[in-house]
Amino acid sequence: MKRQQRNTWAGMISLLLAITLVLSACSGGSGSTTADQGSDTPVSEDLFNPVGQYPIVKEQMKLKMFAPQFASIENMETNLFTKWAEEKTNIKIEWDLVPDNALNDRKQLMLASGDYPEVILHGNLTKEEQMKYGKQGVFIPLNDLIEQYAPNIKKAMGDIPYMKSSITSPDGNIYALPQVNECYHCDNALKVWMNKAWLDKLGMQVPTTTEEFYQVLKAFKEKDPNGNGKQDEIPLTGSDEMWTGNVTAFLMNAFIVDDYTEKTTGTFLRVVNDKVEFVANTEEWKQGLEYLNKLYKEGLIDPAAFTQNADAIQQLANREGDNIMGTLTTALLSYAYPMNDTTPRHKDYVVVPPLKGPNGVQQTLFFGGINNSQFAITNKATKEQQIAAIRFADLMYTEEAIVLQEHGPEDKGWRMAKEGELDLNGNQAKYAENVDPNPKPTHNDGWEQIGPSLRTYDYRASWAALQQDPLAEGGYGKRLNEVSKEYEPYHSKEQFPNGLFIALEDADLSAQIKTTLVEYVKSNMAQFITGSKDISKEWDNYVKGLEGMQLNQYLEIYQKAYDSSKK
Repeated sequence: MKRQQRNTWAGMISLLLAITLVLSACSGGSGSTTADQGSDTPVSEDLFNPVGQYPIVKEQMKLKMFAPQFASIENMETNLFTKWAEEKTNIKIEWDLVPDNALNDRKQLMLASGDYPEVILHGNLTKEEQMKYGKQGVFIPLNDLIEQYAPNIKKAMGDIPYMKSSITSPDGNIYALPQVNECYHCDNALKVWMNKAWLDKLGMQVPTTTEEFYQVLKAFKEKDPNGNGKQDEIPLTGSDEMWTGNVTAFLMNAFIVDDYTEKTTGTFLRVVNDKVEFVANTEEWKQGLEYLNKLYKEGLIDPAAFTQNADAIQQLANREGDNIMGTLTTALLSYAYPMNDTTPRHKDYVVVPPLKGPNGVQQTLFFGGINNSQFAITNKATKEQQIAAIRFADLMYTEEAIVLQEHGPEDKGWRMAKEGELDLNGNQAKYAENVDPNPKPTHNDGWEQIGPSLRTYDYRASWAALQQDPLAEGGYGKRLNEVSKEYEPYHSKEQFPNGLFIALEDADLSAQIKTTLVEYVKSNMAQFITGSKDISKEWDNYVKGLEGMQLNQYLEIYQKAYDSSKK
């Protein structure tokens, strides 16, 4: 789409939002609903079977649900998991579907106009949206419904330490339910991999400190570890375009906490003794920049690391001839090298543990937690529909539903594991995938990952590993799981306040300040590292520039949000 067309579409969206908001305000909003009108009407408990028994309702009930239509799923109405869920619950789903890539635009128009269904099954609901539409009464509080009718959700909130705090808004209400999708190697994703074949040739060990890391990169550059007689080796590379793809966060965490993992995340904040602090103006941050500048100045960091994408990395890594890649991030390793026996270069790499910095700091970030949620019940639902809906969501939190939703019918997409089939941890597996050697681009077996669900570490680990040999074809999952365990002892003891509920009155200002601050820090970071700005001469000006960007208000907003979360 051309730029002019995109701008026209954006303008139309804004105009429609404005019109619908005005109309909603003039008509008194969407508060006059069947549910509100019947708020004092007693619930007909005779409609339901006891909690934990199915079907949920004795006579079929209809619920309209908003969800994305994935291009890979043929038909949500005839989908086998839809049929299973409807038969299991006796709830007939009336779909309100939107193309996946248009979900957010459609959601905003729908909620602003008041033309929304009883249930948001999968809405990618931000914390700001949860508070906004919860305060307006569009989303109903789920606390009491969970307490009375959702034992699986209640148990999950008790078992998963961060879950309840991640979904409870400052007013104490839960307005939306998440997909809990724990991923052990994702939560320990801030990794760097190094060419062990080169280390062995040079007689060097995997580095454990920033100084040792510098010496290894220097040897990679100067001592021809690929043996082709050329100084063509790239000691260290990465990509700012990919999650945990940048090289700076791994190294900066040897000096001070750095939570910037890609362009859409990162606050440059930490919490010390319950006080929110900014990190990118500290002496430790300056030391980290000086170290990175030293690496760059000596040609040890690839200049393209700040601009290249995954395709560029893949072409570089798999070019014919000698391997020239020394050290790279996890995101790049999986993109750079197809994990198969026809391209065996990936076997040369081993993980580098978090480095110890000059002040004794040695840490990595743990990314476990919940950001957006998916499922909400709106004020269009009657009391009976609210109960049916929360019990439907509670079913989605069962292991039976999760397996069928993601993998389809038993003995087609999956099967129970055979005796001797081992999971990622080397224990007897519970499930095993039936891998289709000729997969089709579309299917109608399941929902993939639509709606609320509960995929815990234990559940994900219970599937049979395709390979127990982490270096064999199909063994990459096992490999990531094993190396992630090496990072666990180094989880930072400091907190970083990502994923907090920002108060509604602060949300717009917070987003504005954060965008400006992050862009300013990253821009100056790149200039200090590459030497286009002299850190010894221009550091003070950089710090003063931060003070003029409402940094104090930014800290106050996050302090307020943090204090609220503690309550």
